[in-house]
Parts: sequence; C-alpha cells; structure tokens
Amino acid sequence: MSDVERLLKQAAMQIGAGGSAGFVEVCIMHPLDLVKTRFQLQATNSSLKSADPHYYNGIVDCMKKMYKYEGLTSFWKGILPPILAETPKRAVKFLTFEQYKRFFMFGSSTPTPLTFSLAGLGAGITEAILVNPFEVVKVTLQSNKAFVTQVPSTWSVTRQIVRENGLGSKGLNKGLTATMARNGIFNMVYFGFYHSVKGYVPEYEDPLLEFGRKIAIGFTSGVLGSCVNIPFDVAKSRIQGPQPTPGVIKYNSTVGAINLVYREEGFRALYKGLLPKVLRLGPGGAIMLVVYDYVYNYLDNKFQVK
Repeated sequence: MSDVERLLKQAAMQIGAGGSAGFVEVCIMHPLDLVKTRFQLQATNSSLKSADPHYYNGIVDCMKKMYKYEGLTSFWKGILPPILAETPKRAVKFLTFEQYKRFFMFGSSTPTPLTFSLAGLGAGITEAILVNPFEVVKVTLQSNKAFVTQVPSTWSVTRQIVRENGLGSKGLNKGLTATMARNGIFNMVYFGFYHSVKGYVPEYEDPLLEFGRKIAIGFTSGVLGSCVNIPFDVAKSRIQGPQPTPGVIKYNSTVGAINLVYREEGFRALYKGLLPKVLRLGPGGAIMLVVYDYVYNYLDNKFQVK
C-alpha cells in the first residue's frame, strides 16, 4: 500500500470514527446541554425568582418546569442542528487533531503533552469555525420557552436569522470568536489530558477493566475542560441568545460579555450552567473518546491499514 493510499484510508477511518462518536454523544447528552444553555441565558435577578415561572433554581427545578410548561420532548429542543453538525464536527475535530499532531512534534520522535494540547487547540478552533452557524440556531431554539408544538422549526429559525441579520457577525456567524475560544480551550485541555494520562496509566488485559480505564480518563478530561472554558461558554450563550432588551445589542464581544457579566452579576455568574455542563461533557467526553477508539480500532482491523 502506497503512503498516499494509507494516509487517505487513515483519514477516512478518523472521519468515520469521529462522526460516530459525535452522533452517539449528542443523542444521549443533549438534554443536559439544553439545561446548561437555559442557566447561562438566565440573568441573576432576585426580583424574577418569584415572579417568573420560567426562572430556574437548579437542574431538577429546570427539568420539572420544562416538563410542566413545555412538554417531555422539550428536552430535545434544538437537537437537529447538533445532529446535523456533530457528525461532521467530530469527524473534523478528530481528523484535524491527528494532522495537527504532526506539526507540533518539535523534533520529538513521539508526541508530548504539549503536542497533544496544541493539536487539541487547533482542532477545537477548526471545528468552531465549522459549527458556529449551527450553534447560533441551536441556542435560538433552546432559548424558546414556548410549548414544544409552538416552537418554530429549525429551518424557519435559520431563514429568519439569515433574513434579518445575514450570514455575518450579526447573523449566522454571531459569536464566532467566543465559540473559537470555548472550543479551542476545551479541546486543548481535553485532548492534552486524555492522551498524556492514557500514556502513563498502564493498559489492562481484561477488556472490562480497560474499558473502565478509558472511561475514567475520558470523564476526567471532559470535566477539566468544562471547568476551564465555562466563562467563554457563558459569553457565547449571551452573545448568541436573545438580548435582555429586544433590538438592543448588550452582549457584543467575547471579552466585553465576560466583563459585563462579571460587573453586573458577579464572578460566580461566569460559571453558570457548570453543573449540567460537567454532567454532560464528563460522561459525554468519555463516550466520545471511547467510541472513537473502538470504532477506529474496528475499522483498522477490518481494513488492515498498516
């Protein structure tokens, strides 16, 4: 097999394994992503706590109120954009991660923790550019608190955004820098920690113990990445979501949004939605990495790419 043919087959396997990992993760973990977005869009205002039936005091309270006022299927509001985006998004992330590793070896014969971290940063920024329009539509849908049968379709929301604000920084690419910062930082920690620690923790011959090892490292990677990048996630939700005063842009830039939230609501507000985010991306991160590893190894054995 020629070098070109081998590289193409490896790329195809990386795309297939990454796409599979993304699809499985989003189908399982989407409800927690929605809860996280609701918390991040909710301003800290004590006067609303008793007056607004849609004010959420915790994860359980949020889920109860969503079920009561919006119906069971409301937990999957805005899932179509991630489904449409996650397969190519994760495919691009894992593919570009493998390619970026080649550029960050810095003369070493084997990848170092710095290699994994910088490759993760590059992969995260690359996927953010691809996925940002889907994120704008998803956040718009997730912020809608109407009963699920009254929520407009994904396509109608997309058309409305394009018609009113276009494709640029006020439309489908709103909040791009915040998405790049969020995804870049998360994947820098996520890939850097997972691949570095996985190399130090001995593998188990028992398949069940080996599965548990990968799950534990993947879970920790997702939790750490979530804790580090959450302020940028809050900024992204505020920029892409509905503004407090219709027609008036309050949250415009990433740094500006973080500064506003900090000044008006305090430091803790920058970590809004952290618990549902961790509950989603902890196990979600583990699911993605484990599914990727197993699918990639299956394809590698099936097609015998050497």
